Amino acid sequence: MSKMPAKPAGKAVQAVLKPSAKPILKATPKVSSKQAVSQKAEKVLKEKKPKLVRDSFTIPKAEYTVLDDLKHRAGKLGTSIKKSELIRAGIKALAAMPDAMYLGALKVVPKVKTGRPSKK
Repeated sequence: MSKMPAKPAGKAVQAVLKPSAKPILKATPKVSSKQAVSQKAEKVLKEKKPKLVRDSFTIPKAEYTVLDDLKHRAGKLGTSIKKSELIRAGIKALAAMPDAMYLGALKVVPKVKTGRPSKK
């Protein structure tokens, strides 16, 4: 078998394969100096999103049901809340307590064995 010489590609094919010589630039709207300053100020005012941490923990069933009861209670008061938000609210409440109240709250929480519970 003899090899046939390759045909030169047509102009349409060459145009598709060849990158265009002129880069396409998007028109940017002209911004006055006052607008530029206000936009920079807005960027500074925007808070960075906090870095989130995922964790797991063991909690007694009775205390876990209290979380569900508190969720329903919030719903009756006209707001919906997630379990993680309830826990975060509790953390904020503990952080705002004076030392004596904080120690008292810690003493009423029973210690639990850490790790995964046994499957029964």
